[in-house]
Amino acid sequence: MVNHEVKPLAAGLYFVATPIGTARDITLRALDILASADVIAAEDTRSMKRLLEIHGVPLGTRPVIAYHDHNGDKVRPRLMAYLAEGKSVAYASEAGTPLIADPGYDLGKFARQEGVLVTAAPGPSAVIDAMTIAGLPTDRFMFAGFLPNAKNARRNAMAELGDIPATLVFYESPKRVAAMLQDAAEILGEAREAAVCRELTKKFEECVNGTLGSLAMEFAERSVKGEIVVLITRRAEGANEEFDTEAELRKALESMSVRDASDVVSKASGQPKRKIYQLALALDRERKG
Repeated sequence: MVNHEVKPLAAGLYFVATPIGTARDITLRALDILASADVIAAEDTRSMKRLLEIHGVPLGTRPVIAYHDHNGDKVRPRLMAYLAEGKSVAYASEAGTPLIADPGYDLGKFARQEGVLVTAAPGPSAVIDAMTIAGLPTDRFMFAGFLPNAKNARRNAMAELGDIPATLVFYESPKRVAAMLQDAAEILGEAREAAVCRELTKKFEECVNGTLGSLAMEFAERSVKGEIVVLITRRAEGANEEFDTEAELRKALESMSVRDASDVVSKASGQPKRKIYQLALALDRERKG
């Protein structure tokens, strides 16, 4: 256990990254800020108090205030009042880096508008951890957060992201990951490489690599728990540029149904099944008309 020397902090808002699993992943500077701040705001106050207890950071009489998606509009004025009084306020999400799929954005925005110091103690992030271990390209990536719950909205969102020349990174619920992977395989192409990272830094950490098609099949038969990050590699540049999609579809439609022809050509070309299916429908109507 480290003895944290309490030193006065300059008035301002301090975003503090907290562990995503293993408690010892927190930085020394983060602990110093948590030991010194006049006020602590947290997405989950129970998790925060437990973290302080683990690391021997005395809370004393300092307030620990819950600040999350459901109470942000009501609690934010209270935190802004502390800042206006010249207090130091430390804010931490339940796990990981604040503002990454977390309710701290508006708090930081309002603080900056009021001319308040806004700074951060960087640290753990599930996005970066997953990128590090997944084995997919890291030179360029896009964090897309959580996809919509509704199937059609989720599929439309994937279609919009599909051609972005970067590794795509999503947070996902264990209850929806199977459906998400199935949609991704159909929209982005079954052959596209991907990874599912689960329970990062925790006892049952797991990273499963494969194509979207293979992962969709695997997770359709699995019941999983925990926090999940899904990564999907970019569409290969120049992949099958010489592949004549329309000609191959016309040929396939001579002996197959629209759905079967779409499946075959999608796999052969590496192109999203939805895109191929729409083209196959149009060609089939033309052929029959």
